[in-house]
Amino acid sequence: MSHSRDERRAELVLALVALVSVSVLGLITVFVFKEGLPAFREMGLWQFITGHRWSPSQNAFGIFPMLVGTFMVTLGALAIGMPLGLGCAVYMSEFSGPRSAALLKHMVELMAGIPSVVFGFVGLTVIVPFIRTYLGGPGFSVLASSIVLGFMILPTMVSVSYDALRAVPQAYRDNMLALGATTWQTVRMVVLPSAKSGILAAAILATGRAIGETMAVIMVAGNATAVPESVLDPVRTLTSNIALEMGYSAGLHRQALFATGIVLFVIVTLLNLIARAAIRGGSAK
Repeated sequence: MSHSRDERRAELVLALVALVSVSVLGLITVFVFKEGLPAFREMGLWQFITGHRWSPSQNAFGIFPMLVGTFMVTLGALAIGMPLGLGCAVYMSEFSGPRSAALLKHMVELMAGIPSVVFGFVGLTVIVPFIRTYLGGPGFSVLASSIVLGFMILPTMVSVSYDALRAVPQAYRDNMLALGATTWQTVRMVVLPSAKSGILAAAILATGRAIGETMAVIMVAGNATAVPESVLDPVRTLTSNIALEMGYSAGLHRQALFATGIVLFVIVTLLNLIARAAIRGGSAK
């Protein structure tokens, strides 16, 4: 009887904790939409998203340059982080010994705990001067931001890809090796295709991580409110725009920043839904 009572208490406490967590998320969502929707009504959703000018002093709020900048930086980060992350995960899963894999896993987990400002500081003192000296331009650019974010998304890419690769049944590998295939042929022809949904989920989650990053990007991007014409041009992302201007905003300006947050919220939510669908698709197989 006492055991049953303890079970009910534990269940009640855990349900309460879950309810609090969901409630906090719900309140944040309601608050952001409540503050941001008036900007859409004032300016129009289409004008807000496609407008090329962001000038709070003139009540001009168009986030198109920031949208373009966000996607350019994110795509650049994925171009750097995906091959490195997937390659590391494949090595840990298929080629390294248990000790090497454990060491690499610990290092990746440690990398995930490094504050973003540290990545930004390294980018500011190493990557930006390198680009300025050898490639031209101010150094603060799409390229600098992409390199910094490319390394920041590595823990997500490596961890999720590694789990997806290890989830492939060992029998698949053994059967290919028994047929005379090499380890690399086995990886390329069996393991990677079998884990593709998990790898896709890793890429989508890494995309969400890159889109949501703020501090490191502020330090190396240049933060110009213009559409970048090359990877060497300065750029401002959506998250950077909010962080830079929220402290002194008021009225329509503040509402426009919250509206930018709504756009980010929708983008990240869609990415997470796609990732979940990819994971479920892989599990169904």
